[in-house]
Amino acid sequence: MKILQNENMDSIQEVKACMHGLRDLRMFKRLQAILLHLKGRPYAEIADLLGCTEQTIYNYVRAYKANGLKGLVPGQSPGRPCQLTEEQEKELYQLIVEKKPADVGFPAEMNWTSFLVRDWIKQTFDIVYTDRGVRKLLTRLGFSYTKPTYTLAKADPQKQAMFKQEFETIKKNDE
Repeated sequence: MKILQNENMDSIQEVKACMHGLRDLRMFKRLQAILLHLKGRPYAEIADLLGCTEQTIYNYVRAYKANGLKGLVPGQSPGRPCQLTEEQEKELYQLIVEKKPADVGFPAEMNWTSFLVRDWIKQTFDIVYTDRGVRKLLTRLGFSYTKPTYTLAKADPQKQAMFKQEFETIKKNDE
């Protein structure tokens, strides 16, 4: 019996150490549940204290028993399901591949940005996406995301031409 108490005390200390300085509220709540469980509190009481269901506490304890503290680490949330139909996604894909934003009524932009795609989806399908959601959608469709670069509107064309010549010379010498 004394060995079990020592193991339990070691586990309690391990959980407390993991909780110290933790900023992830979801993980902290899971660790609290395990701490209370290790201290002998019933599932119903733990669930009531933490504001969740007994089933949730049972799941936490089961994950802890199976994989230790690593079993409590929350996975990546899948996020909201895709709002566009397969046909709408195909239409969006074709649009990005075949047309420029100016071709469909946007200001004269050279390339599609996630913001422009978001606005086009809203205008065309009346579906609202977040910017992050659009970037995930574009990645799923096989596009890569890069941040735009800008050129100076008031740049001196002669200096730019000289720089291009120098750059080409340097590039040839490196080959």
